Amino acid sequence: MRIEAVHTFELGCAIDEPFGWSQDFIDRRSLTLVRLDTDNGLSGWGECSAAGTAHLIHEVLAQRVLDGNPMDRNTLWQRQFHALYNGGLTGGIGASAISALDTACWDLAGKASRLPVHALLGGALRDRILVYATGLYYGRPEGDPAVRDRLHDEVRRYLDQGFLGMKTKVGGLSLSADLRRVTGIRDLVGPDVFLMVDANQAYDAAGAIQIGRDLRDLAVHWFEEPVNANDIEAYLRIRQAVPGLSLAGGEVLRTRFECLDYVRRQAVDILQPDVGNVGGITEQHRVTQLAEAHGVRVHPHVWGSPVMVAASLHLASITPPAATSGTAHPFLQEPVMEYDRTPNPLRDELARHPFRFTDGCVHVPEGPGLGVEIDEDAVMRHCFRHQATHLD
Repeated sequence: MRIEAVHTFELGCAIDEPFGWSQDFIDRRSLTLVRLDTDNGLSGWGECSAAGTAHLIHEVLAQRVLDGNPMDRNTLWQRQFHALYNGGLTGGIGASAISALDTACWDLAGKASRLPVHALLGGALRDRILVYATGLYYGRPEGDPAVRDRLHDEVRRYLDQGFLGMKTKVGGLSLSADLRRVTGIRDLVGPDVFLMVDANQAYDAAGAIQIGRDLRDLAVHWFEEPVNANDIEAYLRIRQAVPGLSLAGGEVLRTRFECLDYVRRQAVDILQPDVGNVGGITEQHRVTQLAEAHGVRVHPHVWGSPVMVAASLHLASITPPAATSGTAHPFLQEPVMEYDRTPNPLRDELARHPFRFTDGCVHVPEGPGLGVEIDEDAVMRHCFRHQATHLD
């Protein structure tokens, strides 16, 4: 089996109701899909979310995977990494580009062997993953009673759907306004639902410490990306100043080399690698093992299409409890996964069959490869740029 063509599909679509977080408001969703075609008629899919990856894939990385055997995933990963290494491009969009190609190779390897990705990774420890609802973003105009009512209706909808945890945003309002917002959510969900808060890097250490103390009093389960994602010293300052408040981060970190100090110095309690950023399934598996060895939990960050959701489910299915326990509890020992509930046609329309969601869990796909069947008509409906590089 040899890879004969590399395709990229840059997708975008408008959403009906814009939403925001500390850094931005958006009215569109976008991502890049990769499809690898082989000489035996199989195709594998991968994904990355970083803009600008398609150019890098076709100009640099395609030649490192064309004519390669997707069963040799480690070989192809190292070829790509080496091509970017000397230029200092293995972070940022470089690792995102590798992520998409690597995930597509795993999809192909599973299809060729007629095994799901989790079997290729050594076997699943669980057949379903507890997920938490990511939503509860800012609306416009924030502070308007109608916006608040929509937020509270969203909270009730997640409770009715059976979610045991949900995540909201801070950092876009004043400290007092954000705290009132989080307090209102906590009052609605009660003490037994896991509530997480994400600042998307909105604060410096002093601001994060100030709001962090109040979040701890509200029994917030973790405080995500309180400061600049690369400011490890700020993370450590917060940990020292607000004991008992768990810190989470890592969605924008690339490869095990950027994750290393965060787990070695235990700057975070929860590492959140993103399979579309970190270097694909190959590298996220390495990062998970690194974190496990340092006593850091891994709960994957997911904000993409069914390709990314499926890849993350396979990875979470093989992740051991942290720490090992005879009665592993979700959020505490058992891995949980982000389940984006914001408006996104690219998430909802690209797969022919939806993921199974029951009792707050999403079932791990059992079909070959990633186990998702991509609707290529839907891909092309949302595609604004398609490029292909073929084997000469």
